[in-house]
Amino acid sequence: MRIGRSLKKAKQKPTTNGTLSCEVNENVMRLKNELGHSSDLSIRMIESPHQKSVQAAVIHLDGLADANIINENIVNPLIEWFKENNQIFTELEERASHILTVSQLTVKENWQEFISAVLTGDTVVLVNGSAKAVIASTKSQPSRAITEPTSQTVIRGPKDSFTENLRTNTSLIRARIQNPDVRLESLKVGSVTQTEIGIMYIQGIADESIVKEVKERVKEIDIDGVLESNYIEELIRDDSTTIFPLLLNTERPDAVVGNLLEGRIAIIIHGTPFVLIVPAVFSQFFQSPEDYYQNQYISSFLRMLRFGAFFLSMYASSIYLALITHHQGLIPTTLIVSLMAQRENVPFPAMVEILVMEIAFEILREAGIRMPRAIGPAVSIVGALILGQAAVEAGFVGAAVVIIVAISAISSFTLPNTSLVNVTRGVRFMMLFISAFIGLYGILLFTLCIWLHMSSLRSFGVPYFAPFAPFRLKGQKDGFFRFPLPSLLKKTSGK
Repeated sequence: MRIGRSLKKAKQKPTTNGTLSCEVNENVMRLKNELGHSSDLSIRMIESPHQKSVQAAVIHLDGLADANIINENIVNPLIEWFKENNQIFTELEERASHILTVSQLTVKENWQEFISAVLTGDTVVLVNGSAKAVIASTKSQPSRAITEPTSQTVIRGPKDSFTENLRTNTSLIRARIQNPDVRLESLKVGSVTQTEIGIMYIQGIADESIVKEVKERVKEIDIDGVLESNYIEELIRDDSTTIFPLLLNTERPDAVVGNLLEGRIAIIIHGTPFVLIVPAVFSQFFQSPEDYYQNQYISSFLRMLRFGAFFLSMYASSIYLALITHHQGLIPTTLIVSLMAQRENVPFPAMVEILVMEIAFEILREAGIRMPRAIGPAVSIVGALILGQAAVEAGFVGAAVVIIVAISAISSFTLPNTSLVNVTRGVRFMMLFISAFIGLYGILLFTLCIWLHMSSLRSFGVPYFAPFAPFRLKGQKDGFFRFPLPSLLKKTSGK
């Protein structure tokens, strides 16, 4: 709501169009008024020692531009030039490239382009007698160092991760793919934030129709600001109502490179370390980059373990509830006697018992995330142990319920992608309510609805449940199992 109110006001502000003036002072005053006399606006006026009048202005925003480059490559050369020359130069296109020693120079005469250059960290040089501005590339935006991934860790494999700086992220990808076919196209999204979006793919491997579709959807985004990749994800996904993630997000450069080699497209957003990958299919969310860094048999076993943990996380609590409530005859006699003995002093129905423990564990997990990193994990683990033991000893819940809820929660941590973990959390609660009323029949019916829903989903036109539905034999090489690398490292256009 905070953003919404401020952006509505911003929309009411008329945009400034037109061209620059030939007078430096007039342009400077106009810029100050438009930026509200901002304190971080730095303007260096340069006078001619021969005519004792302002001849040029060097303009930039503190913190976004490199001060050393400005002083050594722009200000000092201009001062020296004015000392040695007695005339005013107005032909910027001819003279600027000989005077200013920066890597990139462009000349603009539109006022909006001039404003945009200042706000993005470039340095603008205005000269008396010219209605054009020389824009020098001096961007030096602060960013954190490249560190290890925090949400997608591996034992064997690269230890670098993306940062919030778009150029740093693209360099991490290009360092791994030194090929001229790598394409990077930039767009600006957000009427106020003007966030830079990079669309990266490999020409000849990526499906051109999907590349075109991605560009069109990003260009059609009408939003005030983009603060994180989810802003883009929600606006370009095929189905905005589904709980399942239709775009893959990752903070690992090696994961992005692997998907680019398979023909997918990466969407890099400035300001977030998470890169979006499209199109995405359901089986991708069970794949870890480490699957390709170790033996194929171990990788296949671990991948099947993840699939099993996914179903266990969703179904363990609801199946227990259905059996203990509606289908006691399916439980072995010895086990049912033990379970009933545990629940003898429990004052609540099984549904309330499980629901309370599930909610308590979710609270502990959320508290562990929000608490300071030094004490968060310790508090969440100790809290869960103490809470579970105390609840059993007090007769509040049965010991079996604590075990089932713990198994469900721990199983979700085996999934390599947090988007899928959130899906299991949501589906688990829906499954609990259905199993409490209908039992196993409700679980089967709800499962059928989920599979039908997943089969109907598309990610940029690609079936979400591929290669299982529709079934593709070649796609099974990297589905439930991981085949040897020689059979996988082939160009697959539009996979």
